Amino acid sequence: MDHKTGLSTFKRFGTVLAVGSIAFSIFVLFTLTHQNSIIDFVEEFPKTIVLGGRVQNGTTNVVKEAEDATVTPQAKGGKGENITGSEVAKDKVLGEKAQNGLPAAPEESILKNTSSAAGPKSQLIAHPSNDSFQPSRVTNDKLLDELLAPTFNEGSCLSSCGPLSKPFDKVMKMGTKSSKNIAATKCKYIVWTPANGLGNRMITLAAAFLYAILTDRVLLVRFGSDMAGLFCEPFPDSSWLLPQKFPYRKEWKHVETYEGMLNKTKNSKELWPSFLILNLQHAHDRHNNFFHCDRSQGLLHKVPVLILRSDQYFAPSLFMVPSFEQELSKMFPEKDTVFHHLGRYLFHPSNEAWDLITRFYQAHLAKAKERIGLQIRVYNTHKSPHETVIKEILACTYKHKLLPELEMQSSVTSPMKNTSKAVLVASLYPEYGEKLRAMYLNNTTVTGEVVRVFQPSHEQRQNSNDNMHNIKAWTEIYLLSLCDALITSPRSTFGYVAQGLRGLKPWIWQKVFGDQISDPPCQQAMSMEPCFHYPPKHDCKDRKVNFTSLFPHIISCEDASLGLKLVNVYG
Repeated sequence: MDHKTGLSTFKRFGTVLAVGSIAFSIFVLFTLTHQNSIIDFVEEFPKTIVLGGRVQNGTTNVVKEAEDATVTPQAKGGKGENITGSEVAKDKVLGEKAQNGLPAAPEESILKNTSSAAGPKSQLIAHPSNDSFQPSRVTNDKLLDELLAPTFNEGSCLSSCGPLSKPFDKVMKMGTKSSKNIAATKCKYIVWTPANGLGNRMITLAAAFLYAILTDRVLLVRFGSDMAGLFCEPFPDSSWLLPQKFPYRKEWKHVETYEGMLNKTKNSKELWPSFLILNLQHAHDRHNNFFHCDRSQGLLHKVPVLILRSDQYFAPSLFMVPSFEQELSKMFPEKDTVFHHLGRYLFHPSNEAWDLITRFYQAHLAKAKERIGLQIRVYNTHKSPHETVIKEILACTYKHKLLPELEMQSSVTSPMKNTSKAVLVASLYPEYGEKLRAMYLNNTTVTGEVVRVFQPSHEQRQNSNDNMHNIKAWTEIYLLSLCDALITSPRSTFGYVAQGLRGLKPWIWQKVFGDQISDPPCQQAMSMEPCFHYPPKHDCKDRKVNFTSLFPHIISCEDASLGLKLVNVYG
């Protein structure tokens, strides 16, 4: 979003950065009770407790120290220009973020003031970080402008166009009638609405955030009760939650659709609706075909409020838009880091989720020398029996030395030793965790390593409209993202989110049928980006086209031949 430079008062700097600085810190003090069994962990999911308050002190004074500072190009490594105090402040925040990694510790860490009383490192948990995937300076600037907008930019979209602003109220009162003057509206918005499971929601929300940045829109999210208590607010001093007073909140039938607007503008009648439904769901194929066209983006830019319906990671289509190309190239010189950077800025576990994450991690994963995450999503257990899936996953782990093979000739209970490897199983079905746990508990390994297997929950079926189900899912996604290696399921958005937050290329096990194990049993993904399962099929002249031949940084997905994903192109 376009932000004008400006500084708030000294008090505003200190207040906002109390949230912003700690929100970038990755370390959190473990003060929670050790849990000895997985059953205890599952049964003790507490009722939703969301701490909405923010402390106003007890943080580092990086903004205060840098507020009036000016440094030379030599000190900053610049290109000959002086650097303002606000830029120094940003650099210090960025430096702390780069050192500690993302995602940030949630509000619980703010309330407990871990920044000044964190204690020795042995008591902390750090989110694994890959130093080779650092955000570009352009990306940092844009994302920090969003996250710290009230601190550094008084005229930002968040502070001047947010849900409590006068421009927002003005747009809300426009109604659904079309008008020539609507296109000149200063403040514009994109309203994200949920569809399908949590994985779909998160990858779509990240894509919507990128679209908001590219098109100077304020991102608002329509969370229902089934998503309460999952995430911390990502934008200090400005909520991303859609206000209750938003018109058409429960019923969209009176809102203009993108197709309807296209038909009206064919005769050059420049009448623009104030609200428009942008449908990018996988079942809405025709609409997806032209979203990537500059003409479509030109029309959409004139509409103040876009209501997004999507269950897809449509970020690759934004790289097809000619008018976005230059900006995206600056933001993401490494094309396969889009979700990695956006997701680690947006998605921070709430207090309740963080409590579950830290308790389970400390109880079962913290002391292992290596953590292996197995994400197993089976859509039809009759076509893909549990036994066959387990055999294929084991074949994958043995082939790529992720887990040690078993000494099957001696079936002796392994002695109680320190765990060398911990296996985290994330699945709706208990059979996987139970089978693997028994195998490694009742047999020794050929390497002598001790392997322990843990499965946090097993819901049996997906229930995306249930709040506790989603909190458990988010907890397991985050735990997977703390692993050193991942084996994920084909076409699973659950796995996409975990691999993207972690910043690694997973091994994807192949879809199995009956008792046949695939050869090879798995293949490593070419990038850590999610797959866009249902991309456009036609160019902007309505000709069927293969987009992988037009864009070297877009390839077919390993787990969905018709899908597309972003990859890094090395010169």
